[in-house]
Amino acid sequence: MSKLKHFFGKLNQIDMFSPYFFLPFILVLYFFTSLFDWHKFEQYSVRVSIWPVVILALVCYYIGVYLIDKLQWTIPTFGLSFLGKYVIHFIVVLTLLGLVSYLMMLFSGNLGITDEANRRNLDPKLNFFSQLLWFGTLLLLSYKMILEKNMTWKRAIVYGSIFAVVMFLFLLMGYRTPLIIMLFTGIIIFHYVVKRVKLTWFLTALVVIGVSFSMFGFIRVLTEDLSKDFNNREQPNVELSAEEEEKLLTAEQKVNMTPSWMRAINAESVTSHIVLSKIIEYTQDEGYLKGEMHQGIFSTILPGEQISPRMKVTEVVNSISVKGGIFITREGRTTTPTFIGQLFLDGGYLLVAIGFLLYGVLISLIYNKVKQEGIRSFHSVAYAFTITLFTVSMHTGLLDLIFILMLGFVIIASSIIKTDNRKLQY
Repeated sequence: MSKLKHFFGKLNQIDMFSPYFFLPFILVLYFFTSLFDWHKFEQYSVRVSIWPVVILALVCYYIGVYLIDKLQWTIPTFGLSFLGKYVIHFIVVLTLLGLVSYLMMLFSGNLGITDEANRRNLDPKLNFFSQLLWFGTLLLLSYKMILEKNMTWKRAIVYGSIFAVVMFLFLLMGYRTPLIIMLFTGIIIFHYVVKRVKLTWFLTALVVIGVSFSMFGFIRVLTEDLSKDFNNREQPNVELSAEEEEKLLTAEQKVNMTPSWMRAINAESVTSHIVLSKIIEYTQDEGYLKGEMHQGIFSTILPGEQISPRMKVTEVVNSISVKGGIFITREGRTTTPTFIGQLFLDGGYLLVAIGFLLYGVLISLIYNKVKQEGIRSFHSVAYAFTITLFTVSMHTGLLDLIFILMLGFVIIASSIIKTDNRKLQY
C-alpha cells in the first residue's frame, strides 16, 4: 500500500499541462481508446494501420517542443508592441459583437440542440460571429482570474458560474467544441492560479467529461427527426456478392451485440481511427490532395457554392467504404478528419511531420513566455487557450477559419501585451 501511495504521489508531481505531457497524453489516450472498436473495424474493413503516422506526429511534436525549450526562444513582438495597451479593449469589442450576433441567432428560433438538421443550417454569418462571445468571455474571465492577487474559493466559484452560463448558451446551439475549449482552458487557469490539479484528479475528471460529451452526442443522434431527409440513415444501394453481403451482415451482428450506449462511450475515437485509416488508404490509390484541404478553409467564405474541407473528407472516406455497401458518414454530413488526417490527406507523412513540428514550436514558444514573464500575465491565458485548441484539434482537425483567426489573435496578443515580472512557480 505504501509503495502504491508513493507511486501516485510521484504521478501527482507531474505538471500535466506542460507541453511535454498534456497534448501527447491526450493524443495517445484518444487513439488507445479507439482500439476497443466493438468489431467496427471489421464492419468498415479497416486494412491500413494508423500507428506509423501517429508515432511520427508524436516524435515531431516532441522535437519542436524540446528545441524551443532548450533555446529558450519566445514569440517576437512583430513590431506591434505599441498596440499592447489596446488588446483588452479589442477583446471587449469582439465579445460585444459576439453577443449581438448570438442574440440575433437565438431570436431566429433555430436552436441547434433541437435537431442536427438545425445545427447544420444555422445562419453562417451569425454563427461565425457569435463564436466571438465565448472566445471573448473566455479570455476576459481567464485574464481577470490571473490578475486576482488573492483568489478565494468564493471568487473562483463566481468565475466558474459565469463560465457555466456561457457554456450553456452554446449548448443550446448544439456545439460541443466551444464547450470543451472553454472547459479545459478554465481548468488550466484554475490549475495555475487557484489550486494545482493533481494528475489523479485530472484523470477522474477526464473520464467524467469524456463520457458526458459522448452521451451528449449519443442522445443527439437518438432524438433525430427521421422524417427529415437530412437525417436519412439508408445505406448505399450497391451490388454485393453473396459472400460480401454475408460478411457485412455478420460484422453488423457482432457490432450490435454490444449495447449502443456502450459503443457511444468511445464512438468518436473509433470513428476517427476508421477515418484516418481510410484517408491513408485513399492516398495510396489516388495520391494526395496537395493543399486542397487547407485551401478549402478560406475558399468556403467566398461567394458561390463551395465544398468545405470536412465535406471533402466525407467524400474521400465514403468513396472507399461505399464499395463495401456501407457509409462511414451519412450523405450530407461532414467528417472530422483528426489533425493528423487533414495533414496526411494534403501531403502525407512529410506534411504531418512539418505540422506537428510547428505545433510543438508554437506551444513551446508561448510556454517559454509564461516561464520568463510570470504566471500573472496574459501569456498564461494565451498558453491555456492555445494548447487546448491544439489538443481539441487532434479530434476535430483545425479546419474552421474562426478558430484559426482566434489562434492568430491570441498569439499576437501574447507577444505584444504588457507583462509583469512575477515568475512562474513550480
